[in-house]
Amino acid sequence: MKPSYSKTLSKNDTGESGGHQGGILVPKKDLALLKFFPQVDLEEFNPEAWIICVDPDGEEWKMRYVYYNGKTFNPKRSTRNEYRITYMTKFFNKWSARCNDQVIFTATNSPNRFEIEIKKASKSRSSVIVLTGWNRVC
Repeated sequence: MKPSYSKTLSKNDTGESGGHQGGILVPKKDLALLKFFPQVDLEEFNPEAWIICVDPDGEEWKMRYVYYNGKTFNPKRSTRNEYRITYMTKFFNKWSARCNDQVIFTATNSPNRFEIEIKKASKSRSSVIVLTGWNRVC
C-alpha cells in the first residue's frame, strides 16, 4: 500500500476565514512527513519543489512545496520559518473543500507526483470545531 497523509483543513486553509495565507502548513517537527514530500536545499533562500497532484478525475494540479526560511537568512526582514504547499486554491474550489474536510496526499511511483483527493467531513463533524493537522493514513 502506498503511503498517504491527510490534513484536516481549517477555515484559513480553505479561505473561509477571509484571511490571506500562503498555502497549507506542513509542520517542521514531523520528520516523516517532511521526508514524504520532496527534499529541498536548506542552504537556499526559500527553496521549493513543484509537485504534480492528480485528482480522482485525472486532472493534474501543479502545486508548490516551499520552505519559507527568511528568518534564517535575514531575521530583521523576515520571521518566516515554515514549510507550505501553495497553489491549492483552484483545486479546493473545484472540489468545494471546506473547513473540517480532509485533503489526502498519496505517494506514487514517480518522484514529485502524488494522488490527491478531498474527503468531505461527515455532517455530524461539519458543525463541530475539529482540531486541524496532519495524520499518516497508511
